Amino acid sequence: MSLVAKDSGGEGSFTPVPPGMHLARCYRVVDLGTQKTEWQGQTKYLSKVMIQFEVHGEDESGKALVTSKGEPMSISKNYTLSLAEKATLRKDLQAWRGRDFTPDELRGFELKNILGAWAMISVAKSMGNNGKEYTNIMSVNPVLAAIKKAGLPEGFNKPAIFSIADADMELFETFSKGLKEKIMASPEWQEREGREYAKAENASGADRVARQGSGFDDMDDDIPF
Repeated sequence: MSLVAKDSGGEGSFTPVPPGMHLARCYRVVDLGTQKTEWQGQTKYLSKVMIQFEVHGEDESGKALVTSKGEPMSISKNYTLSLAEKATLRKDLQAWRGRDFTPDELRGFELKNILGAWAMISVAKSMGNNGKEYTNIMSVNPVLAAIKKAGLPEGFNKPAIFSIADADMELFETFSKGLKEKIMASPEWQEREGREYAKAENASGADRVARQGSGFDDMDDDIPF
């Protein structure tokens, strides 16, 4: 099963990525299920997805952007799972690709296509409604030709996609406590747990659907996905 977007009309020691423009590689796409969203006094329940990047490079002082374990820092951005005209996911993917989606692609885009793709991400700090400071991805753009010509570094994390419908529990166990709780609070996860319970009872006594075909086989090599 697959996770598709379409136009339908270790927490305590985490080191944040510093502000600036960074070379990054998408290594994980996580299905968050339906999440409660509040904005400007309105409450909505929307299908959400998280895209994670590993960051490669140095900070302003020339220090490598790595964690205390020597691994690439990571940063993520949550999106509504939609390719509607005003959807942030659509805007970021199109900017990243350097071209718009075709009408056929808008009918169903497999998010697995972005796994392993390189990008230039713009990172900035902002203050949340709770008074805490957060580091956010502000934009996602193609890698400059000069950087690609010089050679891209080797990716660190194994590319993976997590879908609630056919959950990889081994992958799930690597998630932070907060991410697990967010996923488990979704109705899709609750439904899955109900099915698993029914299976267990019988023994003892999802991807979210979308249309197939992304039409990427004959795309220009300069387009990352």
